[in-house]
Amino acid sequence: MLRVEENELLCRVGPGTVMGNFMRQYWLPAMLSSELPRPDADPVRVLLLGEKLIAFRDSSGAVGLLQNHCPHRGASLFFGRNEEQGLRCVYHGWKFSTDGTCLDMPNEPAESDFRTKVKAQAYPTQERGGVVWAYLGPRATPPPLPEFEANMVAGAQAVATQMNANYFQILEGTIDTVHAGFLHRGAMRAEDQPPGTFAEYLLKHRQPRYAVVDTDAGTCYGAYRDGPPDQYYWRIAQFLMPFYAMAPGGLLGGGPSGVACYVPMDDEHTLTIGLRAGLGRQQEMERRTRDDSTSDAYRRFLARRQAQAQSGRQLLPNTTDWYGRFRTVANLDNDFLIDRELQRLKEGPDGYTGIATVQTQDQAMTNSMGPIYDRSQEHLGTSDAMIIRSRRRLLNAATTFAETGHPPLTVDHPEWYKLRSGSTVLPKDADWIAATEKLREAFVEHPQLDWSLTGGA
Repeated sequence: MLRVEENELLCRVGPGTVMGNFMRQYWLPAMLSSELPRPDADPVRVLLLGEKLIAFRDSSGAVGLLQNHCPHRGASLFFGRNEEQGLRCVYHGWKFSTDGTCLDMPNEPAESDFRTKVKAQAYPTQERGGVVWAYLGPRATPPPLPEFEANMVAGAQAVATQMNANYFQILEGTIDTVHAGFLHRGAMRAEDQPPGTFAEYLLKHRQPRYAVVDTDAGTCYGAYRDGPPDQYYWRIAQFLMPFYAMAPGGLLGGGPSGVACYVPMDDEHTLTIGLRAGLGRQQEMERRTRDDSTSDAYRRFLARRQAQAQSGRQLLPNTTDWYGRFRTVANLDNDFLIDRELQRLKEGPDGYTGIATVQTQDQAMTNSMGPIYDRSQEHLGTSDAMIIRSRRRLLNAATTFAETGHPPLTVDHPEWYKLRSGSTVLPKDADWIAATEKLREAFVEHPQLDWSLTGGA
């Protein structure tokens, strides 16, 4: 458990807080590029680390992220006119470029130079892989973007979901591997799975053992249990500072791992942005294995993964409210559409919970804890080793930055994010770190992998 003051330090992310200041040293995924679909599109309200901002795409296609209040007398720039390379406040006509420069001040005398003395707070942005990244830190020249494979390959995509809970509370659900055998597959039986597959091993041995290590960018766990004769089945995943996680989905080394970005809107709301390799990338991987005997299993795996991703992201229409983006149809107000009859039957992948889709099951659990859970009330066990280690890693990094003022090393080493997660089997006497070193590296192909282990699931 954490002491109350440690929990506060971990969860509070607004301006001036220890964790908020720490996060501002990094590039942050702020929104999807699709939210600004064309030049001069409607402005969008963006809440990021407790700060209210207005995003817009100017006439040339560049994205600006400005303070909410006009520097003149505080009217919201959300109501501004997006026109001719700038956002114009409709109250008195002041107009600002994407970097905050005041381009026009029509209510002042023509001979006045007052315009040159006023600038709106603006944050640098970059677009990559369907994401608008923002830098809210102090550097005049921002650091490089983190090199996530799923955000860099051809056809990279991004999806978003808003959740009404603290960022790390949700992240902990992703790095908690043991719940997969209960929350997501509790009604399924090992004997019903294809023999010799990950699903069989997971359901046959629901109490894995753990190995957890620090990495350059965060922490990594290996959860292992009996697999084929004389081998262990390993689920290996990553926590990456300040709020990224790679779940152990799919075959380790089989392609770009999806990245879950748990971006704090404020202390109690999180925008989860999922980075993933696009369909084009998946089709290319399938083509390369077309002549292999395992290609049918591989295709089934991809089809199932796509179907789950689509069904788990049923969203309400976006509104213009600060909390109006990417809200899920299933939510706390409707008990996440739980089906008690299905829960009683205890059949199929959703029969243990009565809640449809993996994502919604996770969301129900982490949101049901309340906006910020009091971790001083916890009773942690051996299965929480990764959560304990990751909390400590992040808290230590943030407090060290607060005490020394030296930026965390991860900020200037984007290559430390070139990682993968996933599942594999290893001889029982293998050193799991050494044996999976290449498999955990991004941008490396492994055509020799045995896709039949996934069982097409």
